[in-house]
Amino acid sequence: MAKRDYYEVLGIAKTSTLDEIKKAYRKLAIANHPDRNPGNKEAEDRFKEATEAYEVLSDEKKRQTYDQFGFAGIDGANGAGHDYSNVYRDFSDIFGGGFGGGGFEDIFSSFFGGGSSRSQSRGQGGPDVGSSLRYDIDIDFKDAVFGTKVEIAYSHQVSCDACQGSGAKGGSGTKVCPTCNGVGQVRRNSGFFSVASTCPTCNGTGRVIENPCTDCHGTGLKRKQQKVKVTIPAGVDNGSRVVLRGMGDAGANGGAKGDLYVYVSVKPHKYFVRQDYDLFCQIPISITQASLGTDIEVPTIDGQNIKVSVPSGVQSGKMLRVRGRGVTKLNSTDRGDMYIKLLVQVPKRLGLKAKKIMQDLSEALGEDIAPTPVPFED
Repeated sequence: MAKRDYYEVLGIAKTSTLDEIKKAYRKLAIANHPDRNPGNKEAEDRFKEATEAYEVLSDEKKRQTYDQFGFAGIDGANGAGHDYSNVYRDFSDIFGGGFGGGGFEDIFSSFFGGGSSRSQSRGQGGPDVGSSLRYDIDIDFKDAVFGTKVEIAYSHQVSCDACQGSGAKGGSGTKVCPTCNGVGQVRRNSGFFSVASTCPTCNGTGRVIENPCTDCHGTGLKRKQQKVKVTIPAGVDNGSRVVLRGMGDAGANGGAKGDLYVYVSVKPHKYFVRQDYDLFCQIPISITQASLGTDIEVPTIDGQNIKVSVPSGVQSGKMLRVRGRGVTKLNSTDRGDMYIKLLVQVPKRLGLKAKKIMQDLSEALGEDIAPTPVPFED
């Protein structure tokens, strides 16, 4: 699943101050902390998500990098792991010296240290799932109605061919990290508390490569430009997305690949507007056509002209329905309908002959010079 924007996670604006960021995080952390939501996996995920967002946005340099480059510019977004030391540093400021009777270690140990399963997996150098990516495309209105294929070019991380993704040159192995002795974390004393943070040498894996691959600089991953054809199904609308499984970033240490999310924006049409699977257009007709009734030819989104009967005495604004000429429905061959709004146009200028005819018509109809008001239609 693609990550949510960090500002969206905390429910704040991009112009928020550090105090506003802390306040938003405090509210989410208290509401979703596992001690208050035992056994609630969704609350636990929200807690982790909010903590990750706060760790980035509360750091001025990381926030600037994130604002400019998004997830791609943040350390750990592609499997290297996040350093939550900043969260520990600011915790007393955020929560005022504790939470539910527990100290800093009690609150975060189950997630970021203290023998957690996540820390253990890092110490073992386990695989990490690659990041999912987003790609935005614009398509024509007609292509959204009938579907199309679009070729896109994007950059993503792939496993390094030279080292087969191991990060080690020539099949050389790894050794225990000398900084953390394989634990994946380092500790420092902060007043009365012992604070754990991710080891800066091994990024929490507990091991370091003895002879790093020169092609990927020991990461096991390389960035590659790739082209791929994306099938846009008929019936998509603004905001629709097409998911290409396994087309995102490769995971570190042989981890699964992320996905590629292609978000679709549909360009407006000159004449047609869309509502669900129905299309609407406006067609002008003359006073005589509206009065006498006639057959007119109307263009469709297919590029064809169809004959439509205009009943005599039709009023301006009347809707005529043509079945099956709308938008193709997703995963179906059925289509919505097309609605034609008739606009009766009054001529702005009349020649002498036309003016005489209109005067004769007015007398023949006995038009009312003191008409009674009519109510608005609902």
